Amino acid sequence: MARPLKIVVERHADGYVAYPLGLARGAVIGQGDTYEEALLDVRSAISFHLETFGNEALALIEEDPVLEAFVAEAAIPA
Repeated sequence: MARPLKIVVERHADGYVAYPLGLARGAVIGQGDTYEEALLDVRSAISFHLETFGNEALALIEEDPVLEAFVAEAAIPA
């Protein structure tokens, strides 16, 4: 059964970066020249991550799922 994941996709000057929220172990990142390519790449990376670490990597998502994600901007003192 497929588990829903929230995935952040960021657009940068040189392409797109995508990453899921709430994985219990490690970091997973995908990238591509387009939104769709980045999303496809991160899905592939998530599949590899689960093959490597097993379903335990999803434990945090099941125990404490990300309900919403927000983007905020903050000034950082130089």
